[in-house]
Amino acid sequence: MPGTPAPGTVRPGGRTARVREAVLRAAGDALAADGFDALDLTEIAARAGVGKTTVYRRWGTPGALAADLLADMAEQSLRRADTGSLDDDLRANARLVVKTLTDSRQGRLFKALIAASLCDDQAARALHRFYEVRIEEWAGCVRDAIARGELPTGTDPHAVVAAVSAPLYYALLNRGRTLTEADADAAARAATTAARAGAWAPSPK
Repeated sequence: MPGTPAPGTVRPGGRTARVREAVLRAAGDALAADGFDALDLTEIAARAGVGKTTVYRRWGTPGALAADLLADMAEQSLRRADTGSLDDDLRANARLVVKTLTDSRQGRLFKALIAASLCDDQAARALHRFYEVRIEEWAGCVRDAIARGELPTGTDPHAVVAAVSAPLYYALLNRGRTLTEADADAAARAATTAARAGAWAPSPK
């Protein structure tokens, strides 16, 4: 799931870390502005103020660069909510998804990365890994709810979290909808209601 600060947030490190930071920031800007098809390593090197040889040696292809950007975004991802209530935790998750996807930069960036995943295997694997990391992070909300007795034993935490964001991505990508906070709240409410009804729990034998 989304929920990350903009790639390129300053972090401590040596020259290698600074080069990666500059290149990934430039790549994120280029993807958000022009999409994956226009991602050119020579141009990225120029934007980042880094030698072209360095960029080609380290990343090699636009797909590898997009994949590293996704890995960086996963590293910087925000922690899950921990409110003590499943309703509030999943609402926070849904609102974070909507906030990210409607952000003027991050929304375009995610669309570009999703497009990249459809035509580049490295980007696809990285995008899948990104969402695995995000879903696992927020799955803790569901595990806590199970422990509190809010959900049936055996409920699949990953399925619940995925169910929160799935209708939001569908509305954005398939229907071209502009997402709102009301959409976030409705998605969270539907997932919570279904989870409490046992939709993702083992069937009684």
